[in-house]
Amino acid sequence: MNGIAKHARTAVITGGGRGFGKAFGTALAGQGLHVVLVDIAGDVAEAAAAEIRVGGGSAQGVGGDVTDEARMIAVTAEAARAHGGIDILINNAGLHSDEYGQPITKMGVAKTRRLFDVNVIGTVCCTLSALPHMKGRPGASIVNISSSAAHMGGSAYGDSKLAVAGLTLTFARELGPDGIRVNAISPGLILTDTIRAELPPATKARVKAMQLIDGDGEERDIVEAMLWLTSDKARFVTGEVLRVTGGMGAGV
Repeated sequence: MNGIAKHARTAVITGGGRGFGKAFGTALAGQGLHVVLVDIAGDVAEAAAAEIRVGGGSAQGVGGDVTDEARMIAVTAEAARAHGGIDILINNAGLHSDEYGQPITKMGVAKTRRLFDVNVIGTVCCTLSALPHMKGRPGASIVNISSSAAHMGGSAYGDSKLAVAGLTLTFARELGPDGIRVNAISPGLILTDTIRAELPPATKARVKAMQLIDGDGEERDIVEAMLWLTSDKARFVTGEVLRVTGGMGAGV
């Protein structure tokens, strides 16, 4: 794969074709890791990987639905075979559009099931798929992406991300003996290009009024949190959910 030495450190990032996932991949590649960007749209993942390669990093984009156990087993096995193992897994893929931010009474069972299948079962599926290839790797680390909505209550999306926070502690306990740390990041209002374009000004103002820091959260704030959690600087940190919210809901 792209001439990378077999035993280079490797990161697998789901939802890697855009947004946080792409930013995570770019940052880790900049630290010398080979990154495997997994996205349900394989062409989008490969386009993101191509950008990283143009910038001098090592990356591959592959298609994969995080709810497809057989596919994720194959993706992680291939990454491990080609590069000697997996050092970092970032469970970033998730449903969070306005379509899935509706009341459960409006979404109904099928859509609510799909939300939990991707956000919750997808995290389980990818973690179990990567596990055999992460055991015993020095500094092995898993980072799940939760949400400030998990701490606020009142939405199915928030409930799905609360489950991700719960899984983080459960997997930290179960995988600790294998030398794998498991943590999560809970982003608040992060003004990515998509959010800037879609978020109504009134909603932005309402959320910012809940922050303790009078400023805008940026994509780099989440990237820096990920880099710290996956580094040796956080070697004694596991089972934690790091809120990066500007203090929003700090008392919740």
